[in-house]
Amino acid sequence: MKKEEEQLEEKHLERTIQVIRNKISELGQEFYDKEEKIQEFKELIWDSKQDMDPAEMRFMMAESDSEVIQMERKSKYFQTLFRIQNNPYFAKIIFEDQVGKEEIYIGITHVEDDLEYLIHDWRSPICSLFYDYEVGPASYESPDGIVSGNLSLKRQFQIKDGKMQGIFDTNLNIDDEVLQQVLLEESNDKMKNIVNTIQQEQNHVIRNTEDKNLIVQGIAGSGKTSVALHRIAFLLYKIKNLSSNNVLIFSPNKVFSEYISNVLPELGEDNTLQTTFDGFLESNIIEFRKVEEFTKFIERYYKKENKNKKLTAYKQSNQAILDMKNYIESWIKEVRFIEDYETRDFTYTKEELNYFLHERYNHLKFCEIFPVIADKICNTYYDGKHKNYKKIIADLYHRLNQKRDFKEIYKNFYHSKFFQEHYPDPLSDSEINGFINTKELLYEDACLFIYLKGLLEGFSYRGSIKQIVIDEAQDYSKLQYLVIKEIFKNASFTILGDVNQTINPYYKYESLQELKEIFPEDTRYLELTKTYRSSQEIIAYTNQILNLKHITAIRKENNVPVLFRDHHNLKENLEKDIKQLKEKYKSIALITKTDQEAVKLYELLKPEIKELSLLESNTEKFNRDLIVVPAYTAKGLEFDSVIIYTDLENRYQEEEKYLYYVACTRAQHQLIIYNQK
Repeated sequence: MKKEEEQLEEKHLERTIQVIRNKISELGQEFYDKEEKIQEFKELIWDSKQDMDPAEMRFMMAESDSEVIQMERKSKYFQTLFRIQNNPYFAKIIFEDQVGKEEIYIGITHVEDDLEYLIHDWRSPICSLFYDYEVGPASYESPDGIVSGNLSLKRQFQIKDGKMQGIFDTNLNIDDEVLQQVLLEESNDKMKNIVNTIQQEQNHVIRNTEDKNLIVQGIAGSGKTSVALHRIAFLLYKIKNLSSNNVLIFSPNKVFSEYISNVLPELGEDNTLQTTFDGFLESNIIEFRKVEEFTKFIERYYKKENKNKKLTAYKQSNQAILDMKNYIESWIKEVRFIEDYETRDFTYTKEELNYFLHERYNHLKFCEIFPVIADKICNTYYDGKHKNYKKIIADLYHRLNQKRDFKEIYKNFYHSKFFQEHYPDPLSDSEINGFINTKELLYEDACLFIYLKGLLEGFSYRGSIKQIVIDEAQDYSKLQYLVIKEIFKNASFTILGDVNQTINPYYKYESLQELKEIFPEDTRYLELTKTYRSSQEIIAYTNQILNLKHITAIRKENNVPVLFRDHHNLKENLEKDIKQLKEKYKSIALITKTDQEAVKLYELLKPEIKELSLLESNTEKFNRDLIVVPAYTAKGLEFDSVIIYTDLENRYQEEEKYLYYVACTRAQHQLIIYNQK
C-alpha cells in the first residue's frame, strides 16, 4: 500500500474519532438538559392533576413516557459510542454499482456527520458484502431488492487507543492475517465479539431471516455460541419492535451464562433473558421442593450412583413420550363425575357434567374444562359475578372418580399397561415411591412430570418471547423440545449443537436433522464445518477419539504436540506442568471426569498454588486463569491450555468417549493428558 493511502486512512480515522467524541459531548449535554426537563414535566403533571380530566392525564403521561423511551435509546447509543471511540471500525469495502462508487467503513454501530455515513453498522445490508464475497462481482439484498455491482476493495484495520496499528487488504481467504492474529490471542474470562472475523458460513446463519427456525450442527470450536449471540444482535437490529426482553436463551449452566454475558453489550445491545432447562423446570413444578440440575443428573452416571440406568434411559426415550401421551388420554377417558352438583341456586346432574367433560368441551385440555364450567355457572346463576368461582371449581373436582393429584397420576403411570408394555421389568411400590415421595425430583422424572402436567392442564403460554436460542442442543431430548415448543408456540427458534459433544449418556441423536420432526414447518438445517479453536495437533488427536475425518482446522500448526503423562509423582508433575504452562499462556484448565476428581485435585494442589480455583456447576463469577473443573461443566468454554485428568481406575471408557471428546476440545494451544494414553 502506498504511503499516501496510509496517510489518508489515518486522517479518516482522526476525523471519525473527533466526530464520535463531539457526539459523546453533545449527547452528554442533551441528557443533562433532558433530565431536568423531564423532572419539571413530571412535577407539572403532579401539580396539575386535580385540574386535568383522565384523557388529558393519559395524554400527558404518554408524552412523558415517549420522552423517556427516546432518552433510553439515545443513552444506549451514547454507551456504544463511548465504548468504540478509540477503536471505531474494523474494516472497509469499496463497492460500485450503477449509481456510483461507495466507500463503506464497517464498525459496531453507525456514525454520521452532516448526512455522511462515516461508519456503517456491521448489520446493515451493504456490510454483508464484506463477509460473503471476495474482490470481484458481488451483490446484497437491500430493502428495495437485490443490488449488484463490483467489490473492488476489502480492507481490515487494527486500531488501538485511537492509533492505526495495521492495514491489511484481504479477500475471502479464511486464514488471512487478521483472523490468524485474533486466533493467536489468549482467551479471556469472558467471550468476545467476533464482528471483525465472521466467516461466510457463520454469516449465513447470523443473517438468515427467511426461515422461521434454524437448526445448526457445528463442530467443536466452530463458533456456534458466538454465532448465536451475533444472530440475536442482528435480529434486534433487523426486526421492528423486537427487544432483548423478547429473546430467551437456554444455556447449559450458570457458568456458561456468565461467560457469554459481555458479547451483546459489546455489540451495543442489552443482554437477553436467560435460563437453564432445569431452572425452567423448577419454576414450573411446584409439587416438589427442588428439581435436580442437569449436571447433577450427569454426575450420577459418571459417579456410578444411578441404581437403575435402564429405567433412566427409558424415561429419557422417545418411547416414553408416546407411552405417557397414551396413558393420559386413557386416564381422561376413565374420569367421570359420579355425583350430581346440587346447590340451592342450581342443579347439574352427573350426566350433564359428563357431557360437558367428554363431549361439549373435550377439545380443551382436561384441567381447562373446569374453569369453563365454573364460568358458565357464574354467568347463568350469579349475573356474571365470580365470587364463588374458585369454590365451584373445587366442588367440581370433588365429584370426580379420580383425584387431580399430579404426583399420584404420575405414580400410577408406572403401574399402567402403557409403561409395562415397553418396560418389561415390573417396578415395586417401594421403587416407585423412591423417586416420587422425595423433596428433590430427579431430572429425568422432572422432564416426564412437566409433560404429564402439560397434557392435563396445558402449558403456560409465554407470548412475550418471540425468539428462542437453544445452545448445546444435542443434550436436550425430543420430549424437552416438545415442552418448550408448546410453551413458546409462536416463537422462532435458533437451535445450535454438535451431536459429537453429547454428554447425556442416555440420549443420542444421529443428526440434529431429527429435530425437524418437532419443528416441521419453515425450518432450515445448516452446518458449520470449520473449527477456529484448537491447533491442528489437538484436532488431529481429538479426531481419533471419535474417528472423525471431516473437521477443517483454521489455526496454523504451532508445533506443540499433545503430551501424555502417567500417575507417578502426580503432585510433582502437575505442579511442573502448571508452572510451564503459566509461562506461556493466560488461561489453564485442569479438566476431570467427575466432580469428586475435581475436588481431589483442587485439595492436592491448592496449598502450593494459591491462585487455583474450583469451578462448579452453580458457580457464577469465576476467573479462568487457573481452574479445576469437571468436563460436563466445562462444555462451551475454551482455554489456552488444558490438562485432562482422571484417576487411574476411572479412565474414560468407550461409552464415555463423547465426554472425553468434549474435555479435550476445550484446549486452544496445548493439551496434556494424564492416565489416558
